Amino acid sequence: MEHIILHPIGIVSNDRKLISDDNWGEVESVINLRDGIPEEALTGLLEFSHIHVVFYFDKVEDAKICLEARHPRNNTSLPKIGIFAQRAKNRPNKIGITVCKLLSIEKNKITVVGLDAIDGTPVLDIKPYLVEFDVRDNIQPDWTRDIMKNYF
Repeated sequence: MEHIILHPIGIVSNDRKLISDDNWGEVESVINLRDGIPEEALTGLLEFSHIHVVFYFDKVEDAKICLEARHPRNNTSLPKIGIFAQRAKNRPNKIGITVCKLLSIEKNKITVVGLDAIDGTPVLDIKPYLVEFDVRDNIQPDWTRDIMKNYF
């Protein structure tokens, strides 16, 4: 299989230094774009209320990547499910994606709220949140609502 090389477009800056599963809703983060990305790459983005931020879980150790079915958050009251049926950080390619509220853009700094990435996390891409692409029938297991009640 061919290797794919990705280069971060920026780095997350915020007060969260430790990996944590909850209370991300009020976390304000600045995405500092790398040198060489022109300001015009952000033209029109501020017209959107929310953006997708794609990032790399660079602090996840390779030995902790999980391909087997497991209980989310190791909570045995939840069903055992595979990694592709959950949003856990211990993924094969360590890629995370979150929809964040876009607060401001100033030159090469994008300020968002609700990004569940710790300080120093590499950002791989940013896309606008579009209802036509992103909203579908809301079909998901009931247990997911319970586990997420304190996440944001």
